[in-house]
Amino acid sequence: MKKLFLAAAVLALSACSTLKINTDFDPAVSFNQFKTFAWVEAKTTDEGYHLDGLLDQRVRDAVDNQMAAKGLTKASVEEADLLVNYLTKVDKKINVDTFNNNFGYNPYYGPGWGWGGSMQTQTTVREYEVGTLIIDLVDNKTDKLVWRGSVADTIRDHNTPQERVEIINNAIGQVMSAFPPQPAE
Repeated sequence: MKKLFLAAAVLALSACSTLKINTDFDPAVSFNQFKTFAWVEAKTTDEGYHLDGLLDQRVRDAVDNQMAAKGLTKASVEEADLLVNYLTKVDKKINVDTFNNNFGYNPYYGPGWGWGGSMQTQTTVREYEVGTLIIDLVDNKTDKLVWRGSVADTIRDHNTPQERVEIINNAIGQVMSAFPPQPAE
């Protein structure tokens, strides 16, 4: 059930809104040396049914396409220069908006008579979820993390498989646009 919930986080990354992108990398690493990549192999031997199997495949396909577009070739884990892994997480957020209105006409005689009116306060509380997808690239020779990209957005429901593929491709395309990092000039 937890994997299903986490899968919703990735599905929520909406192509319609502004995605929050963040990247970080090791500046001491020369990214020109990396020519091949492979996915981190799962430590479990459970090869059976996965709740997030379709989502997992969509994320892997999108990352594979981005890596190939950048000139990297998929290889076996033993031969790969980079190891790729991804993580998802969901955070619950609360938005509280309070509006104070001081307007109108006070028809009663006495202090405050005339224009001025009364104070009205309205508070709205909205709970929402933010899904985050994190992509890690690890140097296979040193086992050190060399690049990390994340993309976050408010979770929204999308109904069709085509929409889900488009959303995942867009989100991963945006975060992977910062790979490889450009050297400082």
